Amino acid sequence: MENIRNFSIIAHIDHGKSTLADRFLELTGTIESRRMRAQVLDSMDLERERGITIKMAPVTMSYRLKAESYKLNLIDTPGHIDFSYEVSRALRAVEGAVLLVDATKGVQAQTFSVLEAAKALGMVIVPAVNKIDLPLARPAAVKSEIAKIVGCPEAEILEVSAKTGAGVEILLAAIIARVPPPVSDFLGPRALVFDFEYSSHRGLVVYVRLFDGSLRPGDELVFAIAGEKFTALEVGVFRPEKQPVSDLRAGEIGYIVTGMKESSRAKVGETILGAGQSWPLVAGYAEPKPMVWASLYPVNQSDFDLLRQALARLKLSDAALTFEEEAVGVMGRGWRAGFLGLLHLEIVAERLRREHGLSLVVTAPTTSFRVNDRQTGQTKTIYAPHLFPDGSASQTVTEPWVAVRILTPPEHLSAILALLQSHEARLLTTDNWGDGKIIMRLELPLRELMRHFFDRLKTVSSGFASLAYELIDWRPAEAVKLEVLIAEEAVPALTRVVSRRRLAAEAEAVVERLKTFLPRELFVVKIQARALGRIIASRSLSALKKDVTGYLYGGDITRKKKLWAKQAKGKKRLKARGRVKIPPEVFLKLVQENRAGI
Repeated sequence: MENIRNFSIIAHIDHGKSTLADRFLELTGTIESRRMRAQVLDSMDLERERGITIKMAPVTMSYRLKAESYKLNLIDTPGHIDFSYEVSRALRAVEGAVLLVDATKGVQAQTFSVLEAAKALGMVIVPAVNKIDLPLARPAAVKSEIAKIVGCPEAEILEVSAKTGAGVEILLAAIIARVPPPVSDFLGPRALVFDFEYSSHRGLVVYVRLFDGSLRPGDELVFAIAGEKFTALEVGVFRPEKQPVSDLRAGEIGYIVTGMKESSRAKVGETILGAGQSWPLVAGYAEPKPMVWASLYPVNQSDFDLLRQALARLKLSDAALTFEEEAVGVMGRGWRAGFLGLLHLEIVAERLRREHGLSLVVTAPTTSFRVNDRQTGQTKTIYAPHLFPDGSASQTVTEPWVAVRILTPPEHLSAILALLQSHEARLLTTDNWGDGKIIMRLELPLRELMRHFFDRLKTVSSGFASLAYELIDWRPAEAVKLEVLIAEEAVPALTRVVSRRRLAAEAEAVVERLKTFLPRELFVVKIQARALGRIIASRSLSALKKDVTGYLYGGDITRKKKLWAKQAKGKKRLKARGRVKIPPEVFLKLVQENRAGI
């Protein structure tokens, strides 16, 4: 155990975590040169396409330093704020972390949040400035920023270039010197489950950090919280593919093939013990709190069970995903799912389509609300917009608010203040943070934060501003339910909850977009937005036209009038008995609305 080091890389998005992990793999010879590629640990196509890390990725490396051989267990983590739960799980399984900061961008607001979480766990922080090879790099200034938030001398902050490999070997030596080796307190096997994987052939594969004892194939084990017993069919480490080993020992990170076919038997944060043992449980994880909700409906209702299985499998590798069954009239049966943010929602929907071949209808995202009935005194939490009350005086509605921290250069202050006003934010303080940056502390409804606030902040600040947020409390909601009627029939999947002061603009925008996206029918389709018991906006989608008199020439006009009257009667009958079928791509276009607009 003296020669084991468990560590993670934490940083803001685009600060070079995955590239640094690549250099570590090259330097330690974990991957042969001919097999090396960019973003090795980002195994999903979506990660490589978008250039972001979505899933944490463990890997075991061997490295020789001063005649000593070390086993280095790295867990690469995502940088986007929507995947912060992945980061928290990784930090619980290691003793140290490399805090990586871009030399051109400096400390970001989210760096505070991640660093605070790491310090709360008592982790050793190894700070480093990345991208020192770039012409716009300012390592001295960024070192000063890091020293301020970490509370360390600037001399302890290393300089590296993950792209060229400069300083990476020194960083690796610093990790070995500063990060303490793991400590074991008990003799029997005791492990923390920090991730899952499901194999149709081998069942559940659990990713574990072994704190005590050892594990071998054939050992009888138990999920201590769930009380489920199983036999270890295989144990191994990540290099970065799974590699079976004869045993896992205290302090190591690896995997166990359980053979269990039911995915619901265990969860992230479980403690694995030897059968018949009663060692204390390892401290697990707090349950993730969904920030945004959306309904997922299969286009073909016959795929409902397939969607349920796909969500259950996806939850094994994404513990922050929550879902429950719901049924809404015209939409049929589906699942109400909770996500940590809009990017998380987009990624999950895309994975369901790609990995499971499902065609989905995804409703407009919304946050949760609490409705209190003054007459009965009962309070219930609602997650679906169509369940939002219509404004009864006997009911009060509250919504979650968040505390937000924004770090920005002062030249973008005026544009950010205008953005805050449009999102109902309450500015608390504006202070000089140092190195030409301003830190702003504010509060705003979670509903407004999820209205593409992060993307718009990046736009108005030219990418220089960053934010971090946390839930604080529930406050009265200044919002109303906006329903959409297609051919005078309400469509629950299009219902949304909007700010009262933006009601007219939102109503006009949604009917205008629907007029653009909806395919035309053989009759005139009326598109309306209704709120507070009245129609706020309306558009008409003209009917497809066929010239039924085109083949006529000359003759009496009464012949044409007869054909026109016959056509009108046919359209009237069709309108009376027909419904407008909304294609799935219309819902997708509405969810992926223009983020620069309303």
